[in-house]
Amino acid sequence: MKQALLAALLGAFIFLSSTVSGQSSKNISERNSHVQKSAHTYLDLMINVVSTSINYGSANTSLSDYKKFGNGLQAGASFQAGITPGFSLVSELYFMRKGGKLKTNNPLTTTESSLRLNTIELPILARFHFGSFYINGGPSIAYTISGERKIDKKSTKISFDDSPEGYKRVEASIQVGAGYEFPFRKRRIALDIRYNYGLTDITNNKEMYNRALMISVHFSKAWRTNPLGIN
Repeated sequence: MKQALLAALLGAFIFLSSTVSGQSSKNISERNSHVQKSAHTYLDLMINVVSTSINYGSANTSLSDYKKFGNGLQAGASFQAGITPGFSLVSELYFMRKGGKLKTNNPLTTTESSLRLNTIELPILARFHFGSFYINGGPSIAYTISGERKIDKKSTKISFDDSPEGYKRVEASIQVGAGYEFPFRKRRIALDIRYNYGLTDITNNKEMYNRALMISVHFSKAWRTNPLGIN
């Protein structure tokens, strides 16, 4: 599981590196000069497929060979507020489907099982720009609207109460990642790669934490005037 995640991250960053190295030094200089002239503010719509999983705390090692990624949906909006040419604040609000799967014969459920959680997520990120490349990170809070547990092809809705089998609606996490911006006809195409690390247990009676790898593409035009910018 960890090897697959590391391979995905490594492959994505190799793509970013090869893209940068494939440009001529003149084009890179011109691009970075353009990016660094002023702070930029963008508003993007987001519709992406994400890869999600569950970490089982102290039982995670014994379950690692049985874990499978789940494909989730992320849809909402991302707002990058340009403060200076090298720093922005990013706030996002989106629907995200999280969860994970376990193969048959696993120690927890013995049969094949899956968990799906429908959440509303609000991250607040600090973004540092280095020319066209950036890194970002910050806290995130999520509210689970509904969920479904499937064991041996039998589905049941999960409950949000104080019972031993209940789930918690509110979840805190951190997000870290990086991206690269490609100028395109007075617009930008940004490739963003991010990892969501759940900090709080989502259940009442056992350790379960959300994990997600998010790869998104943003296509937008900078605001004509930037009231937040400090140039």
